[in-house]
Amino acid sequence: MELAHSLLLNEEALAQITEAKRPVFIFEWLRFLDKVLVAANKTDVKEKQKKLVEQLTGLISSSPGPPTRKLLAKNLAALYSIGDTFTVFQTLDKCNDIIKSKDDTAAYLPTKLAAVACVGAFYEKMGRMLGSSFPETVNNLLKSLKSAESQGRSEILMSLQKVLSGLGGAAASCHRDIYKNARSLLTDRSMAVRCAVAKCLLELQNEAVFMWTAELENIATLCFKALENSNYGVRVAVSKLLGTVMATALIPKQATVMRQNVKRATLEEVLELMATGFLRGGSGFLKSGGEMLKVGGSVNREVRVGVTQAYVVFVTTLGGQWLERNFATFLSHVLDLVSHPRATQTHVEAVYSRRCVSFILRATVGSLLGEKAQIAAAKDICQAIGKQMKAVEAVVNDANSENKAGAADIAASQHVMVCALQELGSLVQSLNATASPLIQEPSIGLLETVTSVLLHPSMAARLAAAWCLRCVAVALPFQLTPFLDRCAERLNNLKTSPEAVSGYSFAMAALLGGVHQCPLGIPHAKGKMVVSIAEDLLRTAAQNSRLSLQRTQAGWLLLGALMTLGPSVVRYHLPKMLLLWRNVFPRSLKELEAEKARGDSFTWQVTLEGRAGALCAMRSFVAHCPELLTEDVIRKLMTPIECAMTMMSHIPSVIKAHGAHLKASAAMVRLRLYDILALLPPKTYEGSFNALLRELVAEFTLTDNSANTTTSLLRSLCHYDDSVLLGSWLQETDHKSIEDQLQPNSASGSGALEHDPSSIYLRIPAGEAVPGPLPLGVSVIDASVALFGVVFPHVSYKHRSVYIYIQFQNSMRSILFLAKGVRQQAVQLNIFTAVLSALKGLAENKSTLGPEEVRKSALTLVMGALDNPNPILRCAAGEALGRMAQVVGEATFIARMAQYSFDKLKSARDVVSRTGHSLALGCLHRYVGGIGSGQHLKTSVSILLALAQDGTSPEVQTWSLHSLALIVDSSGPMYRGYVEPTLSLVLTLLLTVPPSHTEVHQCLGRCLGAIITTVGPELQGNGATISTIRSSCLVGCAITQDHSDSLVQAAAISCLQQLHMFAPRHVNLSSLVPSLCVHLCSSHLLLRRAAVACLRQLAQREAAEVCEYAMRAGSRRDGHSRHQGVNITETGLEGVLFGMLDRETDRKLCSDIHDTLGHMLSSLAVENLSHWLMLCKDVLAASSGKCSIDEMDDDTMFTTLGEEDKTKPSVAPRWATRVFAADCLCRVIMLCENANKAHFDLALARSARLKNPKNDFLVLHLSDLIRMAFMAATDHSNQLRMAGLQALEDIIKKFASVPEPEFPGHVILEQYQANVGAALRPAFSQDTPSDITAKACQVCSAWIGSGVVSDLNDLRRVHNLLVSSLDKVQAGKGSSSQLYRESATTMEKLAVLKAWAEVKAETKPKCVSKSTEEDEDDFGTVDELPPDSLITLVQPELPALSRLWLAALKDYALLTLPAEFATQLPPDGGAFYTPETIDTARLHYRNSWAPILHAVALWLNSTGFNASESVEETAAAMPNSQKRATSIMLNQTPGTPPTTKSLPELNKDRMHLILGVSIQFLCSPRPEEPVEHVTSCLQALHTLLDSPCARIHIAEDQLLGVELLSVLHRLLLTWDPPSVQLLVTGVVQQIVRAAQDYLQEKRNTLNEDDIEEKENPLVLGEGGESGGLVPGKSLVFAAMELLMFILVRHMPHLSSKVSDSPSHIAAKSHLSEESARLVAATVTILSDLPSLCSPAGCMTVLPTILFLITRVLKETAVKSADNQVPPPVSAALQGIKAIVTLPTVKTDETQKQWASLIRSTLASYLIFSPVHGPVLDEVSILTAIALFLWSASTEIIGVQSLQNGCINRFKNALNSSDPWVQAKCYQLLLSVFQHTNRALSTPYIHSLAPIMVEKLKAVERNRPNNNLELLAVQEGIKVLETLVALGEEQNRVQLLALLVPTLISYLLNENAFASASTVSKDLHEFALQNLMHIGPLYPHAFKTVMGAAPELKTRLETAVRASQASKAKAAARQPPPTVHSTPTIKLKTSFF
Repeated sequence: MELAHSLLLNEEALAQITEAKRPVFIFEWLRFLDKVLVAANKTDVKEKQKKLVEQLTGLISSSPGPPTRKLLAKNLAALYSIGDTFTVFQTLDKCNDIIKSKDDTAAYLPTKLAAVACVGAFYEKMGRMLGSSFPETVNNLLKSLKSAESQGRSEILMSLQKVLSGLGGAAASCHRDIYKNARSLLTDRSMAVRCAVAKCLLELQNEAVFMWTAELENIATLCFKALENSNYGVRVAVSKLLGTVMATALIPKQATVMRQNVKRATLEEVLELMATGFLRGGSGFLKSGGEMLKVGGSVNREVRVGVTQAYVVFVTTLGGQWLERNFATFLSHVLDLVSHPRATQTHVEAVYSRRCVSFILRATVGSLLGEKAQIAAAKDICQAIGKQMKAVEAVVNDANSENKAGAADIAASQHVMVCALQELGSLVQSLNATASPLIQEPSIGLLETVTSVLLHPSMAARLAAAWCLRCVAVALPFQLTPFLDRCAERLNNLKTSPEAVSGYSFAMAALLGGVHQCPLGIPHAKGKMVVSIAEDLLRTAAQNSRLSLQRTQAGWLLLGALMTLGPSVVRYHLPKMLLLWRNVFPRSLKELEAEKARGDSFTWQVTLEGRAGALCAMRSFVAHCPELLTEDVIRKLMTPIECAMTMMSHIPSVIKAHGAHLKASAAMVRLRLYDILALLPPKTYEGSFNALLRELVAEFTLTDNSANTTTSLLRSLCHYDDSVLLGSWLQETDHKSIEDQLQPNSASGSGALEHDPSSIYLRIPAGEAVPGPLPLGVSVIDASVALFGVVFPHVSYKHRSVYIYIQFQNSMRSILFLAKGVRQQAVQLNIFTAVLSALKGLAENKSTLGPEEVRKSALTLVMGALDNPNPILRCAAGEALGRMAQVVGEATFIARMAQYSFDKLKSARDVVSRTGHSLALGCLHRYVGGIGSGQHLKTSVSILLALAQDGTSPEVQTWSLHSLALIVDSSGPMYRGYVEPTLSLVLTLLLTVPPSHTEVHQCLGRCLGAIITTVGPELQGNGATISTIRSSCLVGCAITQDHSDSLVQAAAISCLQQLHMFAPRHVNLSSLVPSLCVHLCSSHLLLRRAAVACLRQLAQREAAEVCEYAMRAGSRRDGHSRHQGVNITETGLEGVLFGMLDRETDRKLCSDIHDTLGHMLSSLAVENLSHWLMLCKDVLAASSGKCSIDEMDDDTMFTTLGEEDKTKPSVAPRWATRVFAADCLCRVIMLCENANKAHFDLALARSARLKNPKNDFLVLHLSDLIRMAFMAATDHSNQLRMAGLQALEDIIKKFASVPEPEFPGHVILEQYQANVGAALRPAFSQDTPSDITAKACQVCSAWIGSGVVSDLNDLRRVHNLLVSSLDKVQAGKGSSSQLYRESATTMEKLAVLKAWAEVKAETKPKCVSKSTEEDEDDFGTVDELPPDSLITLVQPELPALSRLWLAALKDYALLTLPAEFATQLPPDGGAFYTPETIDTARLHYRNSWAPILHAVALWLNSTGFNASESVEETAAAMPNSQKRATSIMLNQTPGTPPTTKSLPELNKDRMHLILGVSIQFLCSPRPEEPVEHVTSCLQALHTLLDSPCARIHIAEDQLLGVELLSVLHRLLLTWDPPSVQLLVTGVVQQIVRAAQDYLQEKRNTLNEDDIEEKENPLVLGEGGESGGLVPGKSLVFAAMELLMFILVRHMPHLSSKVSDSPSHIAAKSHLSEESARLVAATVTILSDLPSLCSPAGCMTVLPTILFLITRVLKETAVKSADNQVPPPVSAALQGIKAIVTLPTVKTDETQKQWASLIRSTLASYLIFSPVHGPVLDEVSILTAIALFLWSASTEIIGVQSLQNGCINRFKNALNSSDPWVQAKCYQLLLSVFQHTNRALSTPYIHSLAPIMVEKLKAVERNRPNNNLELLAVQEGIKVLETLVALGEEQNRVQLLALLVPTLISYLLNENAFASASTVSKDLHEFALQNLMHIGPLYPHAFKTVMGAAPELKTRLETAVRASQASKAKAAARQPPPTVHSTPTIKLKTSFF
């Protein structure tokens, strides 16, 4: 392939390769040339031009295939337009000669076609440069057009189209000729030709004025004729032509109009013309319309569908503004279409016409108009409905009922109503909450108008009105409850009108069905109301025969609708329902017989309707309340159902007796019965299987049914991938709703509400706008087929063969006896659907087909159908065969089936059996998988490859290629050996099959995709074979990408997507992305889906490149690419995608767009902040200015007339897009949070911006962020308000602490107070839904707690909102008028309490916990407010709040009880929930209990434990319903008068409540719980245990403490964040403290009481006499377990298990700051534990504790640069001190053990030496040793060996090179020397003092250089002074003789003083001060010393004089220490 990449064709290489590969080589060269010519240097091109032209023109006559000729023509034209043009006419003549040639053989055809293509390309590229040669060319083309076959005709027409587009107005002289010749071909046999003509004429009408003036009517007639018997492609092309011509006729283009004065058509004329096609089809126009109408004959459906599309094109072309101005006219015209008798000849036709009109309205109003214009359109529709309704009322009220015309008017008006109401409903639903002005403006009267239609005489109109009400209620949920009430009231008032009963019950049912779409629901009582109305209707049905039918239907309809409210409502009415159901049916056979004997046809009709209604309500119950289906309930349901089954067999005789009009009612009963049986488990009706199956088989084999009805399920049971064979991809187009009408099965696409009123309350199937149940006849058959599939797997094998056999017999009989082919087809279709349904059921149940005879009969049936002429049946048979192989699952059976097909394919020559059996092979492989069918792979592949080459029949090629794709897919890697031959076949076919065979190309695309998947990741390789495969795949993709059919292009995109997944380097994004951008505006849904799916994948990996290529494509666009539709402006691809969100309705597509934007956002937003924020802002601002894309309509994004589409304004973003933009905003904030600190720091951001102006930070856009959040939070749309409030909360949380650099002490959010207040205020208004108010409360608490606002008065604004909502909470349950279900109120109230609780949590003074000296600043806010000022906000509300908080916690505690304690729940519900909505209420409690718990703990801690609150007060604060609840909670029977509890009891209750809730939660917090709940809960416990009352409570009951500790231990195992662990240690510390206090108290009391008895108080404590600790009962043990866990988590090497395990890495990492704090806290608690033990207990735990503390000290005592003591070290030192000074252990029994413990510990310190790694911190170790020396008694530590060790340690320290160590060592020695026990200190003085003196003497020669060294000297002198002080009088002189000379030696003489360093001067001063001080202290000794050494004296005197002379104000030194009893160690923490 690489050889093909040269400017000239490499002819040697071409000659060397095989014949088969040459076309591919040539195509590859042309592809390369196509890319190179554009970029190449002009001179290079001109040099080689001659040779190139030769090579290219030579290729024309080498019969190139379709893709090759297209590229060839393109290259030739490009070559001439770049290089010289002088040989162009020669080439043109050459082409013309070829075209003229008389050679008509098939072999010469490709050459001719290539010449035609070249001519087209020349004119398109060079246009007028070719000048005068065009008449000859055109004539030439037109001449050959007459004689050409279909491929030639379409190619010539395409070339003509190019000639026209290239020449523009210059070709005017040829326009008429072209028109005349092309016109007749619009009705050509070949569909491809029709498409080509339509496109050619579309090009022609741009310039040819006569087409839309004189010829306008003829064009219309032609188009209508062209639509007859058309396919989808033709309909799209012709409708585009028709719509565009009509639009041009109405508003011609400026340029053409100026040239000639033209008579313009009026709107009426144009619409009239279109209407003729809609109403009369293409049967020509009789000028007298009257006769036309009298003649019968139905309209051709294809014409109607095509004209429908043309209407849409017409309006789209004229644009949104035109539609806005002319909407009323257009609406009345369109509605007139459905009221025309021609459109509504039969009911099915009427439904079809309605579908078409609805489609026109949806496609135009729904997508061309912005939200404001849509509201205006809705007003117009309202008026139209009102007008119609007035006319109807006039007819109804007209007493003269003879008026035939009136009746016809009503019949016509019903269809108008349906269309208008459906469109109105859809409009309101798409507008959602933005539609509120429609409801609120009384002048429009929307509700009155719609409700008036509920009384329309026709059922269809009533149902449509009910549906419309449902849409309004779903869009505006606050209307739901008032609507229901209004309907109920009207129903009661108008009981006597049949229409009213029917209409209002429809409306109520529809509204109830809509409740599930309204998250806030409706009040529970409405369920009771509905039940009572329904009961009343059913009871009174029999009273008045005029109303009995309506009342019966209405009653059951309402009960069915009630079921959709779900188990929580239905539970209460179930017993009543079961009774009603039982009573509808006769109890016994006897009753049934009796019933048959009496009654006339009317009573039977009512009875049957009633029973159908009852069954329908049952089905609704089973479908919507599966939780209530217990064994017992199912048993009770089965009674009426079995009765109904029995009744079925008696019905035919009843129909015989009473007339055929009962048939419909009987069918309805059967339908309902099948429906409910399909939902129940088949086991429940096993007994009736036989009768039931007989019934079902009779149903779908049409035994008693004279109509040839077919089921609609066959397509859905066939595999989705087979759509290419079935054409069911039409389901995936934008025209789905109207194209359905043209499907072959019965009544396809004629779904309408009136066929089954119950569908008004059921869930709508996804993707449908309005429920459309099919007509009854079809629905019954569908239901029977579906039920057959459910039941069949459960039938015994014996009966299975019987049923298959019966069916087989029946179908055979019908084939033999029925000459009528139609009926035979219908029966076969139904049987096949049933078989497929059964096989699918078997596969799902994992059961097998059964013994041989069952298989035989099934196989005979299936094999027979593989040769059926009907493709759908063949497809179904193939599918059935595959499924059968799947359920039989035996290799021999599969081999037999495969062999049968092999033989058949080898011998058969007819298309039918070849297609059927090739599919059979594909399906076998698909369902058995590669392993099961591996041995047949070779044969299958070779046969299919052979079939695929059968060029005579495209159908065979299609089916065989499709099967091949299935085999490749299912074989996976096993196919690897066949990849090359398959690939070469695919390429050959792609290069030769004519493009008009689109199905073949689609299948080729599928094969290509399957091959790419099979080769998979190998495609990245570089081997020769892989490179060949890869380049073949790329060539294949290129050919399919360039195909004209959208589905083929979609296949190409998915192939490239696969390639990109496996070999991303080889997919060229620079060409792929622009082509995807073009497809985004395709008129084909499938293509748009494929493009977006591909973009989504690309954006995941390479978002930046994708966006960049898309922008380049946008900027590169030349005028020539006008037709490419997409217009990328500066907002880039993102802008286009945002714009698409406004137009697209397809769910899958929208979710892919969301994902694509999400991926782009994640990778690009942080770098490109302002761009993305602007995007979001533009969308949110929803200005009606220009948006990024020219408006392309949702369904038919056709390009419009000329260039004027650039000026059309597009629709402002719709609400759903705005919500998405608000979510994006939150994501941007989150992404920035993870990116760079500067995003949230204004000073940093500004400085970074100065360094590089390109830097962009979020904080610089704060005002935009606030504005966007504000816009969203104050919008009409509720979803947007939620998103806006969420964004606001995020902004507040992230920016609360960002300081304002210009005003120190302030934060930047302060300036936005007004905005925040204004954004929140509307959310607290009366009519705001609860969920929004709840969200707003959260934002309020975040704002108040964030500490942004420092002025209380400013805070009041927001605070008042919370106060007002608190009043609402206190008002109790029943006060506000209820619009939503009770749990909505629960949510709102709890949100308010939670908000207050969060504010309260912010008010607590920041607690400094005693364990770690860190502020436990939970929220990390910058607290500018003094903490008590927030208290002034909360204080006034506290009494009420505390009560409500406690009540809420009680509720929560009760709601979290396991299900088995349900009986303990109060029957009336709790303080804030009602028993009916308990399940939804749980969720709301779960969200808000944690902050409330924290607040309650804070309140109890500050005041609460003293606040006794009498029950009366509580009761006074709550409404009645809560009084009972409260009394129940306080465990009293409701009858007894409440006894006031004493304060201790009350406190005990509260403690139990809080601890219970906490422990229950902390036991197993679900992983999805927010970490805030865990922290709140732990903080609450910590706070609670601060108060003495709680401490006593937890210490008294030791098991409670143990339980709490073990729960905390579990919590640590699952929750990792250090913040949680710190809080846990805090709580543990509190528990241990509580126990300590309690024990101390007990010991003290014992000491007082038992002095005379010799009881030892110290034996108290854990461990008692024996010292044993019992796990599970021992607090100490539990605490040690937990603390050990934390230590090992942070210092794994503490545990021998961990450090020995191979996975453990020896390197010891440095502890992070958080870990250090944690370890410190842990060690502190550890050292407290011994104090909880008895002496014996201490001995048990101390070894462990000492070991841990020692190890921690050893690990963490690391020398640091700044000599800081890390927290763990100081904690460990504290701990050593605490343990060594323990008072409890000095008992006789334990003395020895204790001594050895302490000794060994000290010994372990002495042998500490860092092996390697960080330098050990000597000071800490010395400190520890000093602590032992200081605290322990001599007899323990005075052992010689220990003493020597200590002395050595100190010696080393004194000799240390580090002055800090020396200084600290002196300090420690000082404390040791001063020890009161002389026996201990003496040896140390003896051994260490001499060294010290030596060290200090040496200083004279080596004066200190820095402050640290100075400090060491000073500390040393202090020790010497102390020694002097300690010495006895007689030794004083000797001691001073050591000290004084040393000091004097430090003094400087005057000369030296001036030049000395500051440190030296300081030393001098220090020495002088000391000497001045010592003199007076020991005058006698001092004199003696001075006298002995005169030189000292002179030095001293000089210094004193100098000092006085310089008047140095010496700082007063403290008097030297006398005998110290307190040491002077100044460490960071004092240990003494």
